[in-house]
Amino acid sequence: MRVTDTLWFVRGDWLVSRSLADHRTGIRGRFTGTASFAPVPGTPGRLCYREQGELRFGGHRGPAWRELLWLAAPAGTADVRFADGRPFYLADLRAGRWQAEHHCGSDLYHVTYHVLGPGRLLERWRAHGPGKDYLSATTLVRDGRLAPAGDRSQLMASAGDSLDP
Repeated sequence: MRVTDTLWFVRGDWLVSRSLADHRTGIRGRFTGTASFAPVPGTPGRLCYREQGELRFGGHRGPAWRELLWLAAPAGTADVRFADGRPFYLADLRAGRWQAEHHCGSDLYHVTYHVLGPGRLLERWRAHGPGKDYLSATTLVRDGRLAPAGDRSQLMASAGDSLDP
């Protein structure tokens, strides 16, 4: 599915389901929760991405959260930054698929996005290097409060994430 503007597409509330696989330790895990792309007050063209939920990873089970800033960039793209403002990667969902990379020390993070519909987005991270070797696959589904009532169950039933290559 094509998207006219990346920020306009992601804006709002989402349900999040993420599978994680650490290839060094063999540990697998899961994160489930919610996410919101909310306007930053007083700063047009900025969304704060905040996800929160529960992480189950190996023997750990507990609350988890993260925040990122998504800034409007030219031609409907978004400049994604860490919460402290440091650059992270460029996101461009206009073609319905996108890939980007982020170098962190000697490790390389590769992200792919796939827009499956107006209320469904897949995000896949592959981190590899001397310090990391993991894969995460995330499904974001529009929260039912924003999607038409009939669509939510259909989206949730077809939503899935996979760590298969």
